[in-house]
Parts: sequence; C-alpha cells; structure tokens
Amino acid sequence: MTPADRLSLLLAEDDPALGPLITELLEPDYRVRLAVTGQEALHLGLTQPWDVMVIDRGLPILDGLGVIAALRSKGIGTPILVLTALGETDEKVRGLDAGANDYMAKPFDAGELAARLRALTRTFSTPAGPVGIGTWEFDPASRAVRSLYGGLVTLTAKEAEVLAALAAEPGRVFTRDELLAAHFQSTDQPGVIDTYVHHLRRKISRTVIRTVHGVGYQIGDPS
Repeated sequence: MTPADRLSLLLAEDDPALGPLITELLEPDYRVRLAVTGQEALHLGLTQPWDVMVIDRGLPILDGLGVIAALRSKGIGTPILVLTALGETDEKVRGLDAGANDYMAKPFDAGELAARLRALTRTFSTPAGPVGIGTWEFDPASRAVRSLYGGLVTLTAKEAEVLAALAAEPGRVFTRDELLAAHFQSTDQPGVIDTYVHHLRRKISRTVIRTVHGVGYQIGDPS
C-alpha cells in the first residue's frame, strides 16, 4: 500500500511507550499523526482533515472526552474510537455520549483495534449536511433536530448516529444486525437497536422511524 492509499489517522496518546507502539502497529494501513496532549489533539482535529481518530481518555491539559465534545461542537464528524484504561460501563456510556463512535479498554488486542478501525472507516456514513425528515430538519454534525414549527431536540451521539444511518439512505430498510454491526460494539445485543429507536421516537415523533415487520427499520415521515 502506497502512502497515498493509506487513510489518515489522528492518534492522541500521552503514554511515551504506548503512543509510538500504536503508531508502529497502525502505520502499514494508516498515515498516523501522534498528539501527546489534548490541546494538541484538538488543534490538529480542527485544522486538518482526518479519516479516523483514536483518542485516549486521560490526556493532559484537556482530557479525551473534552477533546471529543469540542470537536463535535464544531461540526467535526470524523469517526472516533476512545482508547482508555477506564473500562467500566458508565465510563463507556460517557464516552459514547460525548460523541465517540466506539470504545476500547486497555490493555487491548492489536488485531481487535485494527478490526474496529476498519469497521469505523468502512461503515461510518452520514448525510453531507442537514436533511429533511418530514417536518423536521436533522443536522448530524450538531446532533440537532429542528421542527419547522420551532421545536429543537438535541440527540446523544449514539442516537444521532443511528438516525444519521437511516437518514443517509431513506429508501433502505436496515436490519437490526446491520445497524448493530456498523454502529455498536461486538458485545451489544440486537435489542439495543430497539432501545435507541424508542428513544428517538420519544424525543422527536413516534413516526420518525418506521418499523418494517420481519425486516427492520426505515426512516419515517414525522409531522
């Protein structure tokens, strides 16, 4: 693979041994730029385009979740994987709700990290800009859903990711397994898709997502 063929990856990791090691592991497939502080990672994330980011939770100056939240607030939609020593469930939820797309706890398996990055770069897709859904307008970058009548709903990162996947292909019916494989961790069960669909319907409209019985879900037409 030539340098031009490799995807660009921003790695934010302050461990002086682990950062170079991850860089070495990923460089056959990615053009890796290593940042060692949250401030540096945020600057690079805002000023240069990236195909994917790997951000450590415990960065100095500005922690990883602060970096992610700041990037998302500026409309940066690049897929992000959080790599951290904090592997408890509530920490995973905080990371995902801050705007991360995936979460891995240290110590990690190099093969699994590579596979998760392939999944993120292969399956992550959102509409290029705001899209109309019935009488609502959805902006994936800001995670905001606005009604033509003045209502405003702000989604969590994972809610926005599910809605963006459906809105990107409004004519397509997605199975639970497709949505699960593309946007959730391998340990999650298909029922988690139903949970997020329920959240979206409760926040926006019961018809924002249409159930196609025996198949899966499709974008709806809320009014």
